[in-house]
Amino acid sequence: MKKYACLLVGAIAVSSMTFSMPLLAQTTITVSTWGGPNHGVNTIVWPTWKAWIEEATDGRVTVEVVHDMGPPPAQMEIVADGIADASWIFHAHMAGRFLATQLPEFPTFEEFSSEDASAAYWHTHQEYLQQAEEHRGVDVVAMGVHGPGQIFTRDQISSINELAGKRLRVGGGVMSGLAEAMSVTGVAIPPTGTYEAASQGVVDGAMLTLESLRSFRVAEVAPHTLTVDGGFYRGSFAIVMNPMFWDQVSDEDRAAIKSVSGEQLSRLFGYMMDISDQRGVAFGEENGATFIQASEHDIEHLRSAASDLQDAWSESVQSRGVEAPAALAFFREQLVNAAAKESIGTQVASH
Repeated sequence: MKKYACLLVGAIAVSSMTFSMPLLAQTTITVSTWGGPNHGVNTIVWPTWKAWIEEATDGRVTVEVVHDMGPPPAQMEIVADGIADASWIFHAHMAGRFLATQLPEFPTFEEFSSEDASAAYWHTHQEYLQQAEEHRGVDVVAMGVHGPGQIFTRDQISSINELAGKRLRVGGGVMSGLAEAMSVTGVAIPPTGTYEAASQGVVDGAMLTLESLRSFRVAEVAPHTLTVDGGFYRGSFAIVMNPMFWDQVSDEDRAAIKSVSGEQLSRLFGYMMDISDQRGVAFGEENGATFIQASEHDIEHLRSAASDLQDAWSESVQSRGVEAPAALAFFREQLVNAAAKESIGTQVASH
């Protein structure tokens, strides 16, 4: 309860920030965003990062957020081409390009916050995954994961066996492999299309995050949730910048911006996802959503499927120069280290 209260205080505080341009600002980081206006990336991440940057550069650099510059899959290109200076990308939107970034998507069957996972992911990317050079054309300034992906269905189910033959919304990556292992028919549609697809009977449910109960109105059309500790899967994100942007600022300001990016910005992204999930669960409970924990028998089945998928992934990333076993072990070590640190929520609330 104390941690939840801290998260809420941080969210409320940061939501009150304004986007006013400081008088001393000489350079603006134009950020392309594709989430809706009320998405946590727009109400928590960008305004907080802006405040951090303005403080770190004594007002010489600020941030301007622009909506609808392009669809989600186009964000990498938008930044690489210099149309925007920065954006956030979801790796599964670009099938085939990203493979190493599937590392944090595999289920762990352990509870941990998205904030801790994002911090661990940042360090793992820097130490191992960047060698794959999958972000060519942009600079990575933060990595992030969303909260535990669970399974939402129109009709209540109590086991994985009952999912066989059902049509569920999937978003690619590891979740598609798990859906196949559970004999589920995966239907590739964006999260924003889940409500309509479920209400029209196109899908029987969805693999999504807990925040979707509220943000995508899933609680109204698929109110029954089958859960696994740590989630069936996680989703992988990055915040990227155009390398040419650094030519617009001094070495001092470049160092200042990077000092409030990296692990700090990664933690902020994960913190935002934790907040969103808490709100989603609360909304679902208020609207009659049910939550059933998968049985130990089901979890053993998932462990076997996940292990096979992880082995296949480990073999495939070798060609990209990634030492998969070492990277996975390092990620797990970093999860423990991240959990020992204070939540970024205290820093968010202080602005």
